[in-house]
Amino acid sequence: MSVTTLSDELRLIVGRDHVLDGEVDRFGYSYDSSFLPLVPAPRPDVVVRPRTAEEVSRVMALAFAGGIPVTPRGAASGRTGGSVPLHGGISLALDRMTDILEVDEGNMMVTAEPGVRTMDLHDACAARGLFYPPDPASWKFSTIGGNVAENAGGMRAVKYGVTRDYVMGLQVVLADGTLLETGGKAIKNVTGYDLTGLFTGSEGTLGVITRVLLRLIPLPKARGVLRLLFADMDAGCALVHRMLKAGIVPSAAEIMDDVSLQAVARHRRMALPAGAGCCVIIEVDGEDAAELEAQCGRIRGVAEACGCLEFKVAQDKAESDELWAVRRGLSQAVAALAPNRLGEDISVPRDAFPEVVRRIGAIAKRFDLLIPVFGHAGDGNLHPSVLCDMADPAQAERVHRAVDAIFEAALAVGGTLSGEHGIGITKRPYLAQALGEAGVRTLQAVKAGLDPKGILNPGKIW
Repeated sequence: MSVTTLSDELRLIVGRDHVLDGEVDRFGYSYDSSFLPLVPAPRPDVVVRPRTAEEVSRVMALAFAGGIPVTPRGAASGRTGGSVPLHGGISLALDRMTDILEVDEGNMMVTAEPGVRTMDLHDACAARGLFYPPDPASWKFSTIGGNVAENAGGMRAVKYGVTRDYVMGLQVVLADGTLLETGGKAIKNVTGYDLTGLFTGSEGTLGVITRVLLRLIPLPKARGVLRLLFADMDAGCALVHRMLKAGIVPSAAEIMDDVSLQAVARHRRMALPAGAGCCVIIEVDGEDAAELEAQCGRIRGVAEACGCLEFKVAQDKAESDELWAVRRGLSQAVAALAPNRLGEDISVPRDAFPEVVRRIGAIAKRFDLLIPVFGHAGDGNLHPSVLCDMADPAQAERVHRAVDAIFEAALAVGGTLSGEHGIGITKRPYLAQALGEAGVRTLQAVKAGLDPKGILNPGKIW
């Protein structure tokens, strides 16, 4: 089918204004938030923006009949190239499907279309005293459909888990256009295979998510934020380890090393005490101020035993927002230190966190690179950032070897390739090493069963 004919057919489904095939428009849908090069841009042949699940179904049926690749796309905030149309074809943008369809207070669940921003969904639930905990750093612009497709995590995973822990059901359009409903509002449901879990984190390779049913929990009535400074990462990691061992489970425990701390201090014009080489930002929540005060007191005791240099408790919402702004702005502050930043995402057992940080430090020295580390210390999810100039061929070669070594370090301590960003394009070469041949064959059998023509997000994961 020619591109012109394809565009005409798609316009009959979604309307003339929602099919884009101009050169500039197609370039706008050729990249995401990963570090993949923009040139040459893998442009889609055409962009289609359906409004309903039925339109998505008709688009997929058309693509299936013609064997045309389809790349689903939300806000393109992914870090591994998941929404890059590597093989051309159709870029299926879900940004017009933005309705929160129901907040079911009785069952404590929310139903939403995939294009709803994560923060908007959170706020809509919070207005009714209900809490949707997953909060990826990109929540101001990432969409709930993308969060489900990537099984996104966030700051509060240490206490509340990741996106998968809240997905109760999905509406999915399969490769041939079939509409599939999975799960439901029944809390206990063990009927057949767990299809909801299968599609969650499948990165758009098994189906297109067109509706999401999420469970909610009561909104904590009180929340407090703390900033703790230490001399080095070992001391900061020791705090998190001892805190959890003591039964203190904060809603978030974020850590940053000396390079990250200095970068964010310059970015936000913060003054730091002499000798500060590690920062831990902790959020606690509970029923009332007295409960928060008790938790803070216990954390202070553990922190002092770990050599804490500064212990700061936010006194009001403005100070809490300021402390969180430090963490949420960290990626941009670190990125400003070099022409290029390859932000990686690995996850390790919690007790291996200090060891893998030391290994990454050794990797930085071995390859003569600057690799600051920050992440979610409470759940073992690290984000090492390789700072470099990829225009320098010699440096680029060292960068690729360093990234290989970082993944090897994660796997060596019992970790995995990704805690929340998925595999996409950038981590494909390491998949067999992480899953083993039997694991890869099993996943490929699932893929072949659901997408026999291989048209759904080709070039991702595999």
